[in-house]
Amino acid sequence: MTNENKTESTKIVVLVGSLRRESVNRALARVAAENAPADVAVDVYSGLELLPFYNEDLDTEPVDAEVARVRGTVGDADAVLIVTPEYNGTIPAVLKNAIDWLSRPYGDGALTGKPVGVLGAALAQFGGKWSHDDTSRSVGIAGGRVVEDVELHLTIGKLGGKPVAEVPEVVDQLRHAVTVLVDAVDATVAA
Repeated sequence: MTNENKTESTKIVVLVGSLRRESVNRALARVAAENAPADVAVDVYSGLELLPFYNEDLDTEPVDAEVARVRGTVGDADAVLIVTPEYNGTIPAVLKNAIDWLSRPYGDGALTGKPVGVLGAALAQFGGKWSHDDTSRSVGIAGGRVVEDVELHLTIGKLGGKPVAEVPEVVDQLRHAVTVLVDAVDATVAA
């Protein structure tokens, strides 16, 4: 999903750890994209499930077309927003696999030096805090620059059964998260 009516100056790609079409985390990603500042293009990436499991034997030229696509998309973005559920107390396999592919080639992967924000929702009482921490750690090791001020751990029950877009405080938190991520891009450019 793209905010095509916006003047594009900052490009953010969103990686969603849930494959379920109607997941709350996918809704968080859509709402973040729909409520981004006017000068920010937010694209929700589709196709993480198409990546083969990371295997160094497969990471040779020419790489798999889906690997090339995700690396190119993330490489062309100014920042990455990761929206992740919590599966069995940690990061979903599809998202960890994507991070593994994006970490290569070592020291020069698509995430290297790129501002990355992590947020998400989960049924657990801490709203996915463990998944957030594990994802942030993995991204940092992969070379991304985790923006700690991008933080939203939404306990799904707090939505009261309403869609994400109908909960103003969550929409505001998502808008703020995107703004903080854009500020991190601006700080990187200014440095």
